[in-house]
Amino acid sequence: MTVYNFCAGPAKLPDEVMIKAQQEFRDWNNTGCSVMELSHRCKEYIAVYDAAVASLKKLLNLSDEYSVLFMHGGGRGQFAAVPMNLLNNGTANYFQTGSWSKAAVAEAQKFGNIENEIVTFNNELDQTQVKEFKDWNVKDNSAYVHYCPNETVDGIEIFETPSFDAPVVADLSSTILSRTMDINNFDLIYAGAQKNIGPSGVSVVVIKNELLARSDDKIPAILNYKLTAENGSMFNTPPTYAIYLAKLVFDWLLDKGGVEAQEKLNIAKAELLYKAIDDSNFYSNKVAPQNRSRMNVPFHLANPELDKLFLQQAELQGLVALKGHRIVGGMRASIYNAMPIEGVQTLVEFMKEFERTHG
Repeated sequence: MTVYNFCAGPAKLPDEVMIKAQQEFRDWNNTGCSVMELSHRCKEYIAVYDAAVASLKKLLNLSDEYSVLFMHGGGRGQFAAVPMNLLNNGTANYFQTGSWSKAAVAEAQKFGNIENEIVTFNNELDQTQVKEFKDWNVKDNSAYVHYCPNETVDGIEIFETPSFDAPVVADLSSTILSRTMDINNFDLIYAGAQKNIGPSGVSVVVIKNELLARSDDKIPAILNYKLTAENGSMFNTPPTYAIYLAKLVFDWLLDKGGVEAQEKLNIAKAELLYKAIDDSNFYSNKVAPQNRSRMNVPFHLANPELDKLFLQQAELQGLVALKGHRIVGGMRASIYNAMPIEGVQTLVEFMKEFERTHG
């Protein structure tokens, strides 16, 4: 039986990547060593690191105006790193659309003046919708604007292109590499790896070089963007094996046609699942269609008393990790890049059969 893992993170990795990593686990590139055993400063590993950076730059179509950093601490680490590096005693605008942007606000407020605005509302159909960017209140001389284009817990995604009179910072943890985005519209993006990049333990930061000047010596070295950039992400020992796996994922994406090809597949997967929900009176999604996430699809059963049985029977069919986040409840199918469309098709078939027998 094929098992399809719908976990929100750490999430499924591509099968091809896992097979290649398994083949190379004990003897990478005929060195007689695993990648995780190599010194991060040896020429063999530096080649892995440089290749990972080059592949990501190609996928994101990055210009030389940007630096790629591999850092510790995941997304929550960046919740602290961003204000520590960029705030500089100023005021930043944070826009809240769900659980993760709310958490970012709580962390950033420890480091200075944060203007926080909730930009979601319930529309006439009682669906959660996000205000258009033109209705967001950005303060004059804002140090930066921070938002989360995809809320993993809530299943809310923003597809609008940002254009503000302040540097734009975005938490792309759950949407990076899933759709084409012009990174030139952002000044800093960050992403925990464990959704569309690789295993947990590393986070990626893409920062416009001119912002590096804001980092000062008072910032802890492990979170200092300027110091990290100057040392090629190797001021200390980086999560070497996680970076190697990220490189394999980047190369896998490139082999599949890059982000543009992956976006087409992700649209097809999301449309298939949302159609099954919308065509049913048994399942429901509470997000306005224009803000429905392609990566994280929450849905509820008409009778919550059937939730436990739904999960039990789904697992028997090889459909795992479908339980919704404790804050939202119900179900959640995370369909990141590595989830094949066959997994979504199998889930939809199960949902229809479950409705037929229990609806």
